[in-house]
Amino acid sequence: MAAPRVVGLGGTLDADSSCVRALQLALAGAAQAGAEVELLRLSELELPLYVHGQPPPPGALRLVDAVRQADGLIWASPLYHGTVSGAFKNAIDWLELLSKDPRPYLSDKPVGLVCAAGGVQGMQAINTMEYAVRSLRGLTVPLVAPVARAWQAFGPDGEAVDPEVGALLRRVGAEVVRLAMRLQVEP
Repeated sequence: MAAPRVVGLGGTLDADSSCVRALQLALAGAAQAGAEVELLRLSELELPLYVHGQPPPPGALRLVDAVRQADGLIWASPLYHGTVSGAFKNAIDWLELLSKDPRPYLSDKPVGLVCAAGGVQGMQAINTMEYAVRSLRGLTVPLVAPVARAWQAFGPDGEAVDPEVGALLRRVGAEVVRLAMRLQVEP
């Protein structure tokens, strides 16, 4: 069985966000569990607002190709006003380009969910992401990582200040790999 491929999608339009740091730790957990990993930062995709029928820009094609090839995903969004960021939701909207695939959208793909919250309400964004995964025919792993007070959760080296937060993020990545290995489907 080939090593599963896990794609991390998230962050903010700020290149140095705590959300990206959380996603990097979750991807590190996936790599430690045997996956090949790829990080797609929202700040680098340069996605215009999704408009149905609009020709896809290079960033959308990169996103869709990476998701198409992935065996599993890790999504990370900051918590903005009780939900995911507009930039994150826009990236998910571009997944409409997968609607006509033989395995449409996120079929047979587990998704780990991470939220970097300024306060303690990160589950609100996680719940929103779970609804989106379900509507895209994906499967969320039961373990999720709402990182509270994310602005102070990571040191300058990118590691979690609280070792339990770091361990949780890595476990989410490992759980995506475990489920992806069980669900691997031949193309």
